[in-house]
Amino acid sequence: MAQGSQRRRWLFAGVATAAAAAGLGGAWWQQGRQGEPGASGGERLGPEFWAQRFDRPEGGELALASLQGRPLLINFWATWCPPCVEELPMLDRFFVAQGERGVQVIGLAVDQPSAVRKFLARAPVAFANGMAGMQGTDLARQLGNAAGGLPFTLMIHRSGQVLARKMGKLEAADLQAWGRAEFHG
Repeated sequence: MAQGSQRRRWLFAGVATAAAAAGLGGAWWQQGRQGEPGASGGERLGPEFWAQRFDRPEGGELALASLQGRPLLINFWATWCPPCVEELPMLDRFFVAQGERGVQVIGLAVDQPSAVRKFLARAPVAFANGMAGMQGTDLARQLGNAAGGLPFTLMIHRSGQVLARKMGKLEAADLQAWGRAEFHG
């Protein structure tokens, strides 16, 4: 009887270990795919997302509703985040290069308004920025940034479907892949 009980324990332990390994492997695989176009699960952003508005550093307002129906890259960044600051010129070049295809780029600064204004005065970019503050942290989490880290970038199809997410610094290859992807159809 003791031998049968021990076999059951070993069998249970083996099944539990295999299940845990499969779960970890699946999570690792999905995390690795997050930067790929179409890898986000295809959820569509709802009206509450498009209803949001942010003050712009130069004055005025950035209304997400004005960008609805267009391919959109959203980058969450902060002046105190070195990888964020490093990728801004690359995002600016992407915006200029993809503008003829109708791709919009916006930055949402998770930072103090005075710091954002000073930074952009020294290092201007052509794409629109909104001052999201702590609201930006909450929004990034709602959009799939469970860790709450920066930078965090999303590519959204003109239909409002999230096509790709990237946690961490963008690489030129990420933007090249996103630039080749079909955001318009």
